[in-house]
This record gives sequence, C-alpha cells and structure tokens, in this order.
Amino acid sequence: MIPTVRFRLTRPGAKSPFYATPGAAASDLCAVLDEPLTLPPMGRAMVPTGLAIQLPGPEYVALVCARSGLAVKHGLALSNGVGVIDSDYRGEIQVGLVNLGSETYTLQPGERLAQLMILPVAQAAFVQADALDETDRGAGGFGSTGR
Repeated sequence: MIPTVRFRLTRPGAKSPFYATPGAAASDLCAVLDEPLTLPPMGRAMVPTGLAIQLPGPEYVALVCARSGLAVKHGLALSNGVGVIDSDYRGEIQVGLVNLGSETYTLQPGERLAQLMILPVAQAAFVQADALDETDRGAGGFGSTGR
C-alpha cells in the first residue's frame, strides 16, 4: 500500500514534492529563495522549502537526505547529516546546508537541494537489563570487522 502524505505549500514559489524518475526512492525538495544564496567554504544556511507535510501516522517518518550530485561535485551536505521529520511535525521543512567544498557555491531559487524519503518506522519498547546477549562481534565497532 502506498502511504498518502498530505502537504501544503507555505510560501509563494514553493513546489510540490515530486519524484524525478519512476524508480526514485525519494522526492526532490527545492529551495524557496527570493535571490541566489551564496555559501562560502564551511558556510552554513537554513534553506526554506515552502513545504509542510502530514504523515499518515506515527508508523511513518520522513527523512531529509542530501542530493548526491551536490555532495560529490560541490561538497554541499546537510549540516545535521540526515533530517528527521516526525509524524507530528506540521511546520515548514527547512534544509540545513553546509558547504564542505573548497569553492563557493551559489544556490539558485527553485534549485533542487535535498531529497525527502518516506519510510515505515517502529517505536521500540525499551527494557533496561543487567546484561545483554553475547554475540561474535561483541562491543567491537568502528572498523572492527576490517577495512
């Protein structure tokens, strides 16, 4: 079943979320800017999308992810890694960007700046325990399984 996500456009010039191709896993989010926004190396900005959404319920989450082309070619990344949009949030989605590249990047009004994924989520029942089951990996992490 395809989840229904209601949305509203909160600013003039905002675009409806859209999938760029039939096989796209995420819809594109576009910048709603009155004028181009220049980000120098290590510069950060919150960029409005003019989009507010209503997820079907607490069994869904929306994740805001970087666009790979902007990240690989220009060093633009999300300042918070991945944005989490909870099911009860109704405000405008804004994208925190950081320029990790060595050159200034100018974001244009209407430019696609991030991707929005809608995924199922489970809220866990956390139970405190005195011990946890043993595994072969144990507490090893951060490269413990090799290169």
